[in-house]
Amino acid sequence: MLFNDSEELDLELEEEAEAISYCDPAPTCSQGHRSTLIIHTQQGGSICLLCFSNLVADPLSPTLHVSYALSQLSLAVSQPQFLQSLRSLHSHLLVSPLVKALSAFDDEPIARQLIDLIVNLCGSGDASLCAQFVAMLSDRLASGALAWSRRQVFTLHCVGVLLNCQTYNLYAHIKDKYGLVSNLVAGLQLPSEEIRGEILFVLYNVSVLQYASEDGDGTDVLLAFCPKILHLVMDALMKTQIDDVRLNCLALLTVLSQRGFFANVDANDTSSMLYEADNFIAAEDGKDGPPLHTIFAEAIKGPLLSSDSQVQLSTLDLLFHYLSCEGDSGKHIQVLVEENIADYVFEILRLSECRDPVVNSCIQVLDLLSMAEQAFKQRLFVGFATLIPVLRYVAEVPFHPVQSQTLKLIWNCVSDCPGMLSNSQIEELALVFTRMLKKHAEGEMGMLPQTLIMVCSVFVALMKLSSSHGTLNLARLVQEASKHAILGCLDISEKHPIQFLHSLYLLKEAYLYSHEENFSESSKMELRKCVVDICTTHLLPWVVTAVNEIEENIVLGVLETFHSILLQDSDILAMELAKALVSSSWFSFSFGCLGLYPTEKMKCRVYLMLSSLVDVLLGKDSGQPIKDAALYLPSDPVDLLFLLGQKSSHNLELSSCQSAILLMLYTGSLYDERLADEKLVLASLEDYLLVNCSDLQSGAVDSLAVMRLVNLYGLFRGLAEMRYQIPYSLKAEGILFQLMTENEWDLPSTGIHSVSLKWLFQQEKISKQLSYQILKFCRSDSSNGTDIVVHGRNDQVPYAQAIAELVAAGDNYGATIFVCLLIELAKNDGQEHDIVLVVNLVETIINIFPDASEQLCLNGLGKAIYTLYYDSSHTYSPQILMATSILIFNILSLVRPEILIDDENWLAVIMKLMKYFNPLEAADRWNLETLVVIGILSLVLHHSTNEALVEASKTILFNSSLISAINSTICAASLKGPALVDHDEGTSIGETLIFALLLNYFSLRSLPAVLPGFVDWQNFFDPQNRTQPLSFIGIHCHDLCRLMHFGSSLVKLVSSYSLLELLTRLSDQLYEKHLESKCTMGSLMSVIAVLEGLVFYSDPRVAMNSGICLSIILGWEKLDMQETTMVDKSSWCRLIVEELAMSLAAPCLASKSFINHHKPAIHVAVAMLKLQKVPGWMRSVFDDTCISCLIENLATINVSTEMVLLIQELLDSEFLKTEQIAILSRVLQAHRKRMYADNAPDDRADEHVKKIITTPDDMGEVREYLVYLMSSKSSLDMDFRGLHFGKKRLLEEIELFFRTITVEDDG
Repeated sequence: MLFNDSEELDLELEEEAEAISYCDPAPTCSQGHRSTLIIHTQQGGSICLLCFSNLVADPLSPTLHVSYALSQLSLAVSQPQFLQSLRSLHSHLLVSPLVKALSAFDDEPIARQLIDLIVNLCGSGDASLCAQFVAMLSDRLASGALAWSRRQVFTLHCVGVLLNCQTYNLYAHIKDKYGLVSNLVAGLQLPSEEIRGEILFVLYNVSVLQYASEDGDGTDVLLAFCPKILHLVMDALMKTQIDDVRLNCLALLTVLSQRGFFANVDANDTSSMLYEADNFIAAEDGKDGPPLHTIFAEAIKGPLLSSDSQVQLSTLDLLFHYLSCEGDSGKHIQVLVEENIADYVFEILRLSECRDPVVNSCIQVLDLLSMAEQAFKQRLFVGFATLIPVLRYVAEVPFHPVQSQTLKLIWNCVSDCPGMLSNSQIEELALVFTRMLKKHAEGEMGMLPQTLIMVCSVFVALMKLSSSHGTLNLARLVQEASKHAILGCLDISEKHPIQFLHSLYLLKEAYLYSHEENFSESSKMELRKCVVDICTTHLLPWVVTAVNEIEENIVLGVLETFHSILLQDSDILAMELAKALVSSSWFSFSFGCLGLYPTEKMKCRVYLMLSSLVDVLLGKDSGQPIKDAALYLPSDPVDLLFLLGQKSSHNLELSSCQSAILLMLYTGSLYDERLADEKLVLASLEDYLLVNCSDLQSGAVDSLAVMRLVNLYGLFRGLAEMRYQIPYSLKAEGILFQLMTENEWDLPSTGIHSVSLKWLFQQEKISKQLSYQILKFCRSDSSNGTDIVVHGRNDQVPYAQAIAELVAAGDNYGATIFVCLLIELAKNDGQEHDIVLVVNLVETIINIFPDASEQLCLNGLGKAIYTLYYDSSHTYSPQILMATSILIFNILSLVRPEILIDDENWLAVIMKLMKYFNPLEAADRWNLETLVVIGILSLVLHHSTNEALVEASKTILFNSSLISAINSTICAASLKGPALVDHDEGTSIGETLIFALLLNYFSLRSLPAVLPGFVDWQNFFDPQNRTQPLSFIGIHCHDLCRLMHFGSSLVKLVSSYSLLELLTRLSDQLYEKHLESKCTMGSLMSVIAVLEGLVFYSDPRVAMNSGICLSIILGWEKLDMQETTMVDKSSWCRLIVEELAMSLAAPCLASKSFINHHKPAIHVAVAMLKLQKVPGWMRSVFDDTCISCLIENLATINVSTEMVLLIQELLDSEFLKTEQIAILSRVLQAHRKRMYADNAPDDRADEHVKKIITTPDDMGEVREYLVYLMSSKSSLDMDFRGLHFGKKRLLEEIELFFRTITVEDDG
């Protein structure tokens, strides 16, 4: 279509064109057109727009010319100045020619040039130009003037491109919208796929622009062609194999689905409309066609199988909108599933390699398809394996959009098809879930509330699968997942309570899962420990702290979780949780919950859980009273106490409530919980006793309830006396004591608070009843070994330990009760077994609290033992003898001497024990009972040194049977000679010999105390008549030396202590009375020879004793008791001194441990330096060089008392020079300063921690204690009390050294 020049150009346009500076001034082109229609290019050429229009609009124009013209104009349009000029002057001049040309040429390259040129012109920013193109092109398509041909394809494509590429809405510029759509819909029936593709493209853009357009009356033009357009498009989709056509079909169907076209068709029941398309339905036979949903399913199968991922994604997108926008009937979903669409989607998902867009679309579609539950179940069963890698992928992405849908599909499969999962699949799923929960708990990955809920739900479903019970790693994953789920929800419980409740659900099911039979015991226990640890470490502290800030449902969820564990009352870990609960004041917390949430549901949960808690703590079914009365119990503790003080006769509900209240008060009191004020509780208990007195005395209340009442009353009375003085009812107390006297009750049968136990033991009125309870405890503890527990002070101790503490405290009748019980049993026949049990309990008590031994003695234990030995029919019972012997030994080893001074019963007891000593036994083999008696006698002799048990000691010292037995034992041992070394404490001969030597030692120490001045100690040294034995217990010096020489290590040790004691006593006697020694030179030389050989013995105690003994004998020369000097002729003495000097002067040996090894030799050297005539070789040994080296090493070692003694004697003997004395003064002064600065206790003053004898078959403990007692009481380092000096002695020697050098300086 052409226009005249006069119609296109006006004066104004001409004037504007002349204003362009770069236009050629030539007035016309070659055709004589005006210059204003000519636009010059940047290359220097020019284009006449009118000539161009005439050329391209003429269908007879040579295609070569047209193509060239189009290319030149396209090139010029790309130039900004040309384009600006064109837009400002003649932008609309080219619209009609280009549109006409597009319909005039069948040549595809020219058509593409035209389309590109039109698009470029429209893309220049001139909206009106684009609108004019669209209006003109749409008019041509709507008019129907042109037949469908390839030319029409070009026009369609151009319209589609223009509608698709513009940013602004061009829908309003389409004049005949209905006609356009009508022609396009009709064109969909043409056989050409190319035409149909372009039509679909235009329809898609028209529909999109229509919905986005603000113009129009709001009617949907496409809706008028429904359902025909749906059938035509689906038919096209079904038949085409071209992906571009498929994309256009899918795009249009997606938009139509979003607009509800499918829903409208379904609502109007047009599923049986005839369809006219080829190869789909033959309408000629008059039969209805398939339903629309079936057609849709068949149509999308081809695109779903396409190799083009974009086609697949578009199809999935269409499916999603189709499924989402349909009606609520779900019929369309059922049809698609039955048409196997789910299988296609699963296959796409399997081949997707977890590409995110495909995964998202597939999972969304599958989620919607799953609404057809029964039909989808089988498809899900087949495709489930495909979901596992998808789950693994989406689980790693925080807030992935299809996490919840994927989990939902997994959940559907696990719940609907429980038998299809293999063990490997279960483990893999559990591993994925555990990782998700761990990352969520650690803050690495966020999680939507619905996602966490689904994770917990699926995990629980996995645990409930029968096939999971044998899965090896599942138990470990369950415990990890449970922990992470709880930790991840604690901080968000207020915002997302449902999440937290599901995490609790997972935790509870995990504990139940641990009780499955197919797991190993170790796996079960590990899982249970984990769950209980989560409860005690995380949940319990959290809920106790946050209870005021969280919802009731959360508190109920936590209580339910704890309750489910407590219900497993046979489980050890249930007890662990129960103890954690009560240690967190669970009773108080429970009633606090009742105050915060006063609902019937909370009340029921609290009381039922308290019932289970009591079951676990006190034994199965112990909490039944609380469960029975749960419906009637009030929520306020004050109301509970009010009910307790009411009369309950003939009122079963009130009686049930009172039993439950007593049980809760009792259980809470065991763990120091107070449900109300102590005064109020005590008043309620007294009211209960007073108003229900007749029922209690008639036995209407069971003994267990009475026992709880006794424990409660004793506790609150004890607390009242400890903290304040309040009035109490004497009548109520009398009723309680009467119940305890008249009724059968069992104190050790239940737990009791330590305060209550103490108060009961402070009541003299019930002492007899308490003694019977102690006897019952002895019997029960012996028969079944039950560990009865006493509570209090946030701790729990065994019943025996609590009794021991009471006895040791002395502020109650505990010790008296035991003594009276023993006396009573002793006077009754047939009580032998009970006596042994009580004696054993007493031994246990003093083993736990040694101070209890003194309380027992002060309260008449000696009298009780006397009664057993003299006023009882059990006097000769070997069991009682052995038990009491061990008890006596333990008592004597623990009590202070002053406790025993005024007790005359012990003399009779000791005399009775000595009667059991059989002198006719083998001299070298004593039985266990005899050895224990020997140990007791040794302790009696030991106490006599402190003025206790003096008369008993005299009886022992002069007992002829003992003297004979000891002499026989020593004689038999001496006859063995060198073979004696093989008889150590592990042999019967060796053990007998050691006990005989120990008794001899304590006899030597006791004789001066009980018989001062009676003994002539020289009788022990080579007496005139060796055949005449001593009249008291004692061993001659010659025999002791023989035992020291030939005996075993322990025999040497005990013999050396006896010899040291003997020499010390003899030396004191000689000095005090100025007597002459009766010892012959031969006898003395033999003693010295034995001692010299033992100075360097491996046992430092034997070596020290030998060195001190030798120094004592050497000191006798100062009294002129020897006519000749023995030392000058003694090569051993010189060797000892030389070895000592060499060791002290050698720098490499200057260590404390090595120097201490030479302390015995120092005593020998000091004794030799004290002689009136010091051997001449001493100066050659301690020359200047040796002393200088000794002083030099002394500065680097710890100074000992022996070293100072040696230095002092070297000073007194004038072995030291002035400069050496000055150096020693500085060293000792520095050491003294260091000792004063060091406040550490003296290591030599440490007391021996004695072990109580518990095993009568092992005398090692007895022997060990007696050896310790012997070694701690025999040394030169003693003060007047018999205690080691240690630091004190060293400081005194240092002070003596400084006084000595001060006197010399003054002189």
